[in-house]
Amino acid sequence: MEPCVVPAAPDDAGDAPPPTGGLKRKRYAFGSMDEFEEISRLGEGAFGAVFRARHRKTGRAVAIKRLAPALGGRAGVLREASFLEASGRDNPFVVRLLGVASRPGTGELCLVMECGGQSIRDLLRRRPPGSPPLPEKTVCAVMWQLLTATKKMHDSRIVHRDIKPANILLSDDRMVVKICDFGVAMHMAARPPYASAGTRCYMAPEMLLKKRDYNTLVDTWSLGCVMAELVTGRRLFQGVADDDTPQLCAIFNVLGVPDEKTWPWFSSTRFATDVMPELDLKQRENLLRDQFPESKLSKDGFDLLSGLLTCNPEKRLTAAAALNHAWFAKIYASNQVPKKVDEAPSLAKRQRMCVA
Repeated sequence: MEPCVVPAAPDDAGDAPPPTGGLKRKRYAFGSMDEFEEISRLGEGAFGAVFRARHRKTGRAVAIKRLAPALGGRAGVLREASFLEASGRDNPFVVRLLGVASRPGTGELCLVMECGGQSIRDLLRRRPPGSPPLPEKTVCAVMWQLLTATKKMHDSRIVHRDIKPANILLSDDRMVVKICDFGVAMHMAARPPYASAGTRCYMAPEMLLKKRDYNTLVDTWSLGCVMAELVTGRRLFQGVADDDTPQLCAIFNVLGVPDEKTWPWFSSTRFATDVMPELDLKQRENLLRDQFPESKLSKDGFDLLSGLLTCNPEKRLTAAAALNHAWFAKIYASNQVPKKVDEAPSLAKRQRMCVA
Protein backbone atom coordinates (compact mmCIF):
# COMPACT_ATOMS: atom_id res chain seq x y z
CA MET A 1 0.00 0.00 0.00
CA GLU A 2 1.38 3.39 -0.97
CA PRO A 3 2.49 5.63 1.94
CA CYS A 4 0.20 8.46 0.84
CA VAL A 5 -3.06 6.60 1.41
CA VAL A 6 -5.68 8.70 3.19
CA PRO A 7 -8.42 6.63 4.87
CA ALA A 8 -11.89 8.07 5.04
CA ALA A 9 -12.63 9.86 8.28
CA PRO A 10 -14.90 7.94 10.66
CA ASP A 11 -17.51 10.70 10.51
CA ASP A 12 -17.47 10.98 6.72
CA ALA A 13 -21.09 11.14 5.63
CA GLY A 14 -20.09 9.53 2.36
CA ASP A 15 -19.06 6.40 4.22
CA ALA A 16 -22.24 6.03 6.26
CA PRO A 17 -24.76 3.35 5.27
CA PRO A 18 -26.68 4.72 2.27
CA PRO A 19 -30.02 6.30 3.14
CA THR A 20 -33.25 5.52 1.34
CA GLY A 21 -32.59 5.83 -2.38
CA GLY A 22 -29.01 4.58 -2.02
CA LEU A 23 -27.81 1.00 -2.16
CA LYS A 24 -30.23 -1.61 -0.94
CA ARG A 25 -28.88 -3.82 1.80
CA LYS A 26 -28.32 -7.27 0.33
CA ARG A 27 -28.76 -10.44 2.36
CA TYR A 28 -25.59 -12.39 1.70
CA ALA A 29 -25.32 -16.16 2.01
CA PHE A 30 -22.61 -16.52 4.64
CA GLY A 31 -20.10 -19.27 3.99
CA SER A 32 -17.37 -20.48 6.33
CA MET A 33 -13.68 -19.73 6.06
CA ASP A 34 -13.15 -23.45 6.74
CA GLU A 35 -14.23 -23.96 3.13
CA PHE A 36 -11.05 -22.23 1.95
CA GLU A 37 -7.35 -22.97 2.19
CA GLU A 38 -5.18 -19.84 2.30
CA ILE A 39 -2.21 -20.20 -0.05
CA SER A 40 -0.30 -16.91 -0.06
CA ARG A 41 -0.54 -13.29 0.97
CA LEU A 42 -1.25 -11.02 -1.99
CA GLY A 43 -1.04 -7.68 -0.19
CA GLU A 44 -1.33 -5.92 3.12
CA GLY A 45 -1.85 -2.33 4.22
CA ALA A 46 -3.75 0.03 6.48
CA PHE A 47 -7.07 -1.40 5.24
CA GLY A 48 -6.30 -5.03 6.04
CA ALA A 49 -4.85 -7.95 4.10
CA VAL A 50 -5.68 -9.90 0.94
CA PHE A 51 -4.85 -13.59 0.52
CA ARG A 52 -4.92 -15.98 -2.38
CA ALA A 53 -6.94 -19.03 -1.37
CA ARG A 54 -8.37 -22.23 -2.79
CA HIS A 55 -11.94 -23.43 -2.38
CA ARG A 56 -11.42 -26.90 -0.93
CA LYS A 57 -14.39 -28.51 -2.68
CA THR A 58 -14.03 -27.08 -6.20
CA GLY A 59 -10.33 -26.14 -6.27
CA ARG A 60 -11.25 -22.68 -7.50
CA ALA A 61 -8.72 -19.92 -6.78
CA VAL A 62 -10.21 -16.91 -4.96
CA ALA A 63 -9.03 -13.78 -3.20
CA ILE A 64 -9.94 -13.35 0.47
CA LYS A 65 -9.91 -9.87 1.99
CA ARG A 66 -9.83 -9.26 5.72
CA LEU A 67 -10.53 -5.71 6.83
CA ALA A 68 -8.62 -4.07 9.65
CA PRO A 69 -10.76 -3.89 12.84
CA ALA A 70 -10.60 -0.08 12.77
CA LEU A 71 -12.63 -0.07 9.54
CA GLY A 72 -15.88 -1.09 11.14
CA GLY A 73 -15.67 -4.87 11.57
CA ARG A 74 -18.70 -6.74 10.21
CA ALA A 75 -20.42 -3.52 9.12
CA GLY A 76 -17.32 -2.48 7.17
CA VAL A 77 -17.16 -5.81 5.35
CA LEU A 78 -20.84 -5.70 4.44
CA ARG A 79 -20.51 -2.09 3.33
CA GLU A 80 -17.64 -2.91 0.96
CA ALA A 81 -19.49 -6.02 -0.22
CA SER A 82 -22.48 -3.88 -1.17
CA PHE A 83 -20.29 -1.54 -3.25
CA LEU A 84 -18.53 -4.47 -4.95
CA GLU A 85 -21.82 -6.18 -5.72
CA ALA A 86 -23.45 -3.04 -7.11
CA SER A 87 -20.39 -1.95 -9.11
CA GLY A 88 -19.58 -5.39 -10.50
CA ARG A 89 -23.09 -6.24 -11.69
CA ASP A 90 -22.89 -6.65 -15.50
CA ASN A 91 -19.50 -4.95 -15.33
CA PRO A 92 -16.66 -7.17 -16.60
CA PHE A 93 -14.04 -4.60 -15.62
CA VAL A 94 -14.66 -4.67 -11.86
CA VAL A 95 -13.47 -7.53 -9.65
CA ARG A 96 -16.47 -9.76 -8.93
CA LEU A 97 -17.70 -10.42 -5.42
CA LEU A 98 -18.30 -14.13 -4.86
CA GLY A 99 -19.62 -13.97 -1.32
CA VAL A 100 -18.95 -13.27 2.34
CA ALA A 101 -17.37 -15.85 4.65
CA SER A 102 -17.31 -16.05 8.44
CA ARG A 103 -14.35 -17.25 10.47
CA PRO A 104 -15.51 -19.92 12.96
CA GLY A 105 -14.90 -19.05 16.58
CA THR A 106 -14.40 -15.32 16.07
CA GLY A 107 -17.30 -14.45 13.75
CA GLU A 108 -14.93 -12.27 11.70
CA LEU A 109 -16.29 -11.64 8.22
CA CYS A 110 -14.15 -11.73 5.08
CA LEU A 111 -14.84 -10.83 1.46
CA VAL A 112 -14.50 -13.61 -1.09
CA MET A 113 -13.73 -12.34 -4.59
CA GLU A 114 -12.53 -13.60 -7.93
CA CYS A 115 -8.75 -13.81 -7.97
CA GLY A 116 -7.09 -11.41 -10.39
CA GLY A 117 -3.54 -11.36 -11.65
CA GLN A 118 -0.84 -8.80 -11.02
CA SER A 119 -1.68 -5.13 -10.69
CA ILE A 120 -0.88 -2.43 -13.23
CA ARG A 121 1.51 -0.99 -10.61
CA ASP A 122 3.43 -4.27 -10.47
CA LEU A 123 3.42 -4.54 -14.26
CA LEU A 124 5.00 -1.10 -14.60
CA ARG A 125 7.50 -1.65 -11.78
CA ARG A 126 8.68 -5.01 -13.10
CA ARG A 127 9.39 -3.85 -16.63
CA PRO A 128 13.16 -4.05 -17.27
CA PRO A 129 15.05 -0.74 -17.12
CA GLY A 130 15.21 0.89 -20.52
CA SER A 131 12.08 -0.87 -21.79
CA PRO A 132 10.14 1.09 -24.41
CA PRO A 133 6.92 2.69 -23.18
CA LEU A 134 3.66 0.83 -23.57
CA PRO A 135 2.30 1.32 -27.11
CA GLU A 136 -0.40 3.97 -27.33
CA LYS A 137 -2.87 1.37 -28.60
CA THR A 138 -2.27 -0.59 -25.40
CA VAL A 139 -2.89 2.51 -23.27
CA CYS A 140 -6.05 3.15 -25.28
CA ALA A 141 -7.36 -0.38 -24.70
CA VAL A 142 -6.72 -0.17 -20.95
CA MET A 143 -8.33 3.27 -20.67
CA TRP A 144 -11.41 2.17 -22.62
CA GLN A 145 -11.94 -0.66 -20.16
CA LEU A 146 -11.33 1.54 -17.10
CA LEU A 147 -13.65 4.27 -18.33
CA THR A 148 -16.33 1.68 -19.15
CA ALA A 149 -16.03 0.28 -15.62
CA THR A 150 -16.15 3.76 -14.11
CA LYS A 151 -19.15 4.87 -16.17
CA LYS A 152 -21.15 1.85 -14.98
CA MET A 153 -20.04 2.58 -11.41
CA HIS A 154 -21.04 6.23 -11.68
CA ASP A 155 -24.37 5.29 -13.26
CA SER A 156 -25.04 3.52 -9.95
CA ARG A 157 -23.95 6.72 -8.15
CA ILE A 158 -20.92 5.01 -6.63
CA VAL A 159 -17.63 6.92 -6.30
CA HIS A 160 -14.56 4.70 -5.89
CA ARG A 161 -12.23 7.44 -4.53
CA ASP A 162 -9.05 5.34 -4.80
CA ILE A 163 -8.50 4.45 -8.46
CA LYS A 164 -4.77 3.92 -8.96
CA PRO A 165 -2.49 1.37 -10.67
CA ALA A 166 -2.28 -0.73 -7.49
CA ASN A 167 -6.07 -1.11 -7.53
CA ILE A 168 -6.27 -2.21 -11.17
CA LEU A 169 -5.71 -5.92 -11.73
CA LEU A 170 -4.83 -7.75 -14.93
CA SER A 171 -6.58 -10.96 -15.87
CA ASP A 172 -4.28 -13.97 -16.15
CA ASP A 173 -4.27 -13.71 -19.96
CA ARG A 174 -3.60 -9.93 -19.71
CA MET A 175 -6.58 -9.22 -21.96
CA VAL A 176 -8.75 -7.48 -19.36
CA VAL A 177 -8.20 -5.04 -16.51
CA LYS A 178 -10.43 -4.95 -13.43
CA ILE A 179 -10.84 -2.28 -10.76
CA CYS A 180 -10.66 -3.61 -7.21
CA ASP A 181 -10.62 -2.41 -3.58
CA PHE A 182 -13.78 -0.47 -2.75
CA GLY A 183 -12.64 0.12 0.83
CA VAL A 184 -13.12 3.91 0.68
CA ALA A 185 -15.93 4.02 -1.89
CA MET A 186 -19.03 6.11 -1.20
CA HIS A 187 -22.55 6.49 -2.52
CA MET A 188 -23.78 9.84 -3.79
CA ALA A 189 -27.07 9.32 -1.94
CA ALA A 190 -25.17 10.30 1.21
CA ARG A 191 -25.26 14.02 1.87
CA PRO A 192 -22.10 16.13 2.13
CA PRO A 193 -19.82 17.07 3.74
CA TYR A 194 -17.51 14.38 2.37
CA ALA A 195 -14.05 13.81 3.81
CA SER A 196 -10.86 13.33 1.80
CA ALA A 197 -10.13 9.68 1.10
CA GLY A 198 -7.85 7.71 -1.19
CA THR A 199 -4.23 7.98 -2.24
CA ARG A 200 -2.85 11.49 -2.25
CA CYS A 201 -0.83 11.35 -5.49
CA TYR A 202 -3.98 10.33 -7.43
CA MET A 203 -6.32 12.64 -5.53
CA ALA A 204 -8.27 15.34 -7.39
CA PRO A 205 -7.40 18.98 -6.58
CA GLU A 206 -10.88 19.75 -5.25
CA MET A 207 -10.48 16.99 -2.68
CA LEU A 208 -7.00 18.24 -1.73
CA LEU A 209 -8.53 21.71 -1.32
CA LYS A 210 -11.14 20.31 1.11
CA LYS A 211 -14.15 20.83 -1.13
CA ARG A 212 -16.80 18.97 0.84
CA ASP A 213 -19.34 18.46 -1.93
CA TYR A 214 -17.14 16.82 -4.57
CA ASN A 215 -18.69 14.21 -6.85
CA THR A 216 -17.91 11.37 -9.25
CA LEU A 217 -15.42 13.53 -11.16
CA VAL A 218 -12.76 12.82 -8.53
CA ASP A 219 -12.56 9.38 -10.16
CA THR A 220 -11.99 10.69 -13.68
CA TRP A 221 -9.10 12.82 -12.37
CA SER A 222 -7.59 9.65 -10.91
CA LEU A 223 -8.04 7.93 -14.28
CA GLY A 224 -6.13 10.79 -15.90
CA CYS A 225 -3.27 10.16 -13.46
CA VAL A 226 -3.37 6.46 -14.31
CA MET A 227 -3.30 7.21 -18.04
CA ALA A 228 -0.27 9.47 -17.61
CA GLU A 229 1.51 6.72 -15.67
CA LEU A 230 0.73 4.15 -18.36
CA VAL A 231 2.30 6.42 -20.98
CA THR A 232 5.48 7.31 -19.07
CA GLY A 233 5.83 4.52 -16.52
CA ARG A 234 5.99 6.96 -13.59
CA ARG A 235 3.66 9.08 -11.49
CA LEU A 236 2.86 12.46 -12.94
CA PHE A 237 2.14 14.33 -9.71
CA GLN A 238 4.43 13.24 -6.90
CA GLY A 239 4.07 15.39 -3.80
CA VAL A 240 4.88 14.39 -0.23
CA ALA A 241 3.04 11.79 1.79
CA ASP A 242 0.86 13.21 4.58
CA ASP A 243 0.78 16.77 3.20
CA ASP A 244 -1.69 18.20 0.72
CA THR A 245 0.24 21.41 -0.05
CA PRO A 246 3.22 19.80 -1.87
CA GLN A 247 0.77 17.66 -3.83
CA LEU A 248 -1.17 20.73 -4.96
CA CYS A 249 2.09 22.44 -5.88
CA ALA A 250 3.10 19.40 -7.94
CA ILE A 251 -0.21 19.66 -9.83
CA PHE A 252 -0.06 23.42 -10.39
CA ASN A 253 3.60 23.28 -11.48
CA VAL A 254 2.44 21.18 -14.44
CA LEU A 255 -1.08 22.46 -15.13
CA GLY A 256 -0.67 26.05 -13.96
CA VAL A 257 -2.38 27.82 -11.08
CA PRO A 258 -6.13 28.25 -11.72
CA ASP A 259 -7.53 31.76 -12.11
CA GLU A 260 -10.99 33.33 -12.09
CA LYS A 261 -11.54 32.26 -15.69
CA THR A 262 -10.41 28.66 -15.43
CA TRP A 263 -11.79 27.87 -11.94
CA PRO A 264 -13.63 30.70 -10.14
CA TRP A 265 -14.18 28.66 -6.93
CA PHE A 266 -10.43 28.22 -6.41
CA SER A 267 -9.79 31.88 -5.52
CA SER A 268 -11.94 31.55 -2.39
CA THR A 269 -10.00 28.61 -0.94
CA ARG A 270 -7.62 28.92 1.99
CA PHE A 271 -4.85 27.62 -0.25
CA ALA A 272 -5.33 30.53 -2.67
CA THR A 273 -5.73 33.23 -0.02
CA ASP A 274 -3.24 32.15 2.66
CA VAL A 275 -0.87 29.47 1.37
CA MET A 276 -0.06 30.63 -2.15
CA PRO A 277 1.25 34.10 -1.11
CA GLU A 278 3.70 32.37 1.25
CA LEU A 279 4.86 29.99 -1.48
CA ASP A 280 5.07 32.67 -4.16
CA LEU A 281 3.47 30.15 -6.55
CA LYS A 282 2.90 32.00 -9.82
CA GLN A 283 3.05 29.30 -12.48
CA ARG A 284 0.17 30.10 -14.86
CA GLU A 285 1.11 28.21 -18.02
CA ASN A 286 -0.10 24.68 -18.64
CA LEU A 287 3.02 22.59 -19.32
CA LEU A 288 1.33 19.21 -19.69
CA ARG A 289 2.10 18.97 -23.41
CA ASP A 290 5.81 19.45 -22.64
CA GLN A 291 5.71 16.19 -20.70
CA PHE A 292 3.63 14.40 -23.35
CA PRO A 293 4.92 15.45 -26.78
CA GLU A 294 3.48 13.82 -29.90
CA SER A 295 6.35 11.33 -29.85
CA LYS A 296 4.75 9.95 -26.66
CA LEU A 297 1.07 10.65 -27.18
CA SER A 298 -0.95 11.57 -30.26
CA LYS A 299 -2.98 14.75 -30.51
CA ASP A 300 -6.23 12.93 -29.77
CA GLY A 301 -4.69 10.96 -26.92
CA PHE A 302 -3.35 14.14 -25.37
CA ASP A 303 -6.72 15.86 -25.77
CA LEU A 304 -8.34 13.08 -23.75
CA LEU A 305 -5.58 13.20 -21.12
CA SER A 306 -5.88 16.96 -20.69
CA GLY A 307 -9.67 16.64 -20.48
CA LEU A 308 -9.32 14.23 -17.58
CA LEU A 309 -6.59 16.29 -15.91
CA THR A 310 -8.55 19.53 -15.73
CA CYS A 311 -8.43 21.20 -12.33
CA ASN A 312 -11.94 22.62 -12.47
CA PRO A 313 -14.26 19.61 -12.05
CA GLU A 314 -17.06 21.45 -13.87
CA LYS A 315 -14.89 21.39 -17.01
CA ARG A 316 -13.40 17.91 -16.49
CA LEU A 317 -14.50 15.04 -18.70
CA THR A 318 -17.01 12.61 -17.25
CA ALA A 319 -16.44 8.91 -17.88
CA ALA A 320 -19.35 8.90 -20.34
CA ALA A 321 -17.98 11.87 -22.29
CA ALA A 322 -14.48 10.39 -22.33
CA LEU A 323 -15.77 7.14 -23.85
CA ASN A 324 -17.17 9.14 -26.78
CA HIS A 325 -13.81 10.78 -27.46
CA ALA A 326 -12.34 10.63 -30.97
CA TRP A 327 -9.19 8.95 -29.64
CA PHE A 328 -11.00 5.65 -29.16
CA ALA A 329 -12.71 5.82 -32.56
CA LYS A 330 -9.42 6.44 -34.37
CA ILE A 331 -7.39 3.88 -32.45
CA TYR A 332 -9.96 1.15 -33.02
CA ALA A 333 -10.79 2.08 -36.61
CA SER A 334 -7.97 -0.12 -37.92
CA ASN A 335 -8.70 -2.92 -35.39
CA GLN A 336 -5.02 -2.70 -34.45
CA VAL A 337 -5.25 -3.20 -30.72
CA PRO A 338 -2.89 -5.31 -28.62
CA LYS A 339 -3.78 -8.87 -27.71
CA LYS A 340 -2.28 -8.42 -24.26
CA VAL A 341 -1.76 -5.40 -22.07
CA ASP A 342 2.04 -5.67 -22.06
CA GLU A 343 2.57 -6.74 -25.68
CA ALA A 344 3.22 -4.77 -28.83
CA PRO A 345 0.21 -4.06 -31.05
CA SER A 346 -1.19 -6.88 -33.15
CA LEU A 347 -4.43 -7.55 -35.00
CA ALA A 348 -7.39 -8.23 -32.70
CA LYS A 349 -10.94 -7.04 -32.70
CA ARG A 350 -12.08 -4.43 -30.22
CA GLN A 351 -14.72 -6.73 -28.74
CA ARG A 352 -12.18 -9.43 -27.97
CA MET A 353 -9.87 -6.96 -26.31
CA CYS A 354 -12.44 -5.11 -24.28
CA VAL A 355 -14.99 -7.67 -23.21
CA ALA A 356 -14.15 -10.50 -20.84
